[in-house]
Amino acid sequence: MRESSHEATSDGPAETQLKGAGDNGALGVASGEELQAVREALAAAEESARTQRDLYLRAAAELDNVRKRAQRDIESAHRYAIEGLAAELLAVRDGLALGVSNGATADARTLLEGQEATLKLLDRTFDKFSVKQLDPAGQRFDPSLHEAVLMQESNATPNTVLQVVQPGYELKGRLLRPARVIVAKAADG
Repeated sequence: MRESSHEATSDGPAETQLKGAGDNGALGVASGEELQAVREALAAAEESARTQRDLYLRAAAELDNVRKRAQRDIESAHRYAIEGLAAELLAVRDGLALGVSNGATADARTLLEGQEATLKLLDRTFDKFSVKQLDPAGQRFDPSLHEAVLMQESNATPNTVLQVVQPGYELKGRLLRPARVIVAKAADG
């Protein structure tokens, strides 16, 4: 909030006197040329303000467009995140379907070879997408990676994994499923 207001009064064609309430009246006498310079400076400042406002509005609109584009990209990534995995799994599904359709007429050896080939396809898909199988046989039981389904007396070191009932899996270091294991306990003696 400004405390002083300036008003221009004309004492003649060549001079203008500027008055303000903050300094007991007279600010000084300005020539017509000085007044013109002030007007030009004001016009330049107003033009600069318009230009800066326009630049600000353009930058704000661009930022909004970037934000909206990023949001669409995130939504698309969520929607189609498993597209690559699904495409790779189609070959596995085709192999399984072929085995089922030939199951009645094929011999056991041919079916076994088909299952092994399908399992290799699945393992390659897992490798491609960084899905790692956890096989903790002989390791110390880790409740963050393993699920004990049975404690069995054994001469093995207590709390070690004796047998893997079902392997666990992790995706890029993140546990997908814990390994289900049988854990050694000390024999009652």
